[in-house]
Amino acid sequence: MSHFRYRVFPWARWSPRTRRRFVTGILFISPWALGFLLFTLYPMVSSLYTSFTIYHIKAPSEWVGLANYRQILHDKRFWIALYNTTYMVVIGVPSTLIGAFLCAILLNLKLKGQSVYRVIYFIPSIVPVVAASILWVWIYNTNNGILNTALRYIGIQGPSWLTDPHWAKPALIIMGWWGMGNTIVIYLSGLQDIPVTLLEAAELDGASWFQRLWHVVVPMVSPITLFNLILGVIDMFQYFTQAYIFATSQASYAVSSGRPLGAPLDSTLFYSIYLYYKAFINLKFGYASALAWILFVIILICTLVLMRVTEKWTFYGEEF
Repeated sequence: MSHFRYRVFPWARWSPRTRRRFVTGILFISPWALGFLLFTLYPMVSSLYTSFTIYHIKAPSEWVGLANYRQILHDKRFWIALYNTTYMVVIGVPSTLIGAFLCAILLNLKLKGQSVYRVIYFIPSIVPVVAASILWVWIYNTNNGILNTALRYIGIQGPSWLTDPHWAKPALIIMGWWGMGNTIVIYLSGLQDIPVTLLEAAELDGASWFQRLWHVVVPMVSPITLFNLILGVIDMFQYFTQAYIFATSQASYAVSSGRPLGAPLDSTLFYSIYLYYKAFINLKFGYASALAWILFVIILICTLVLMRVTEKWTFYGEEF
């Protein structure tokens, strides 16, 4: 009987000292566990339930099953928001990774004043997002913005960055390049971990600079590329602040509630903005919860696909 008790309850054979250590460990992690249960797990379960209901503020929720999800599939603006977000993921994330990698290579060169250059590249990433977005609204101003003014000096008529549907998303992507300092630093740390012997051996074998870059450097930093890629995809699917500030800066584009949304012509109507609009302006919390869970599934599928697809080109130190 005691043997069975020890198998089911292994802590029964612990010494008093081990039990005290166990209790101490539980006490140390209890604030995190309590926070996770109250502020993460409970809201997730609650939102999942709410997604199957019509939420009433002053009355009990009305269970409607999959009605919210079926309505979403026939919602034209849902597909517009999903397209705009996918555009940012497909164009914005890879271009940011490539730009950050190239900047990291330049910052890894042994030059005088190297630390100063690194600080200059990193400073934009620590500027608050709201402040940076407002700054870029001024830069993108069609008539008085510094960007179009500089283009006019060289004989180029700059586009209407904030009011032209064809340029609104590219403008946001360009602004994202300005704040990619965190990605640059991560790449820079990976470049500095590459064994110098590998590069020297490739050089002795007659490899050119580009060949060393493509066949040695790129494979060695591929785990970092995968890490940045997955984080970039997850963050971009939740893209909100910059686009919302861009939209609110266009007073001529407003919805019936008086709140700008997706200006111009829904070209910056991203998924998170549409979710926010449904939840906190239309007060359709059940519909918004269904949108949130669809977004969760999309991000989960994309992450799993990336992990699966990138197995062939992601190399780790022990494979060399």
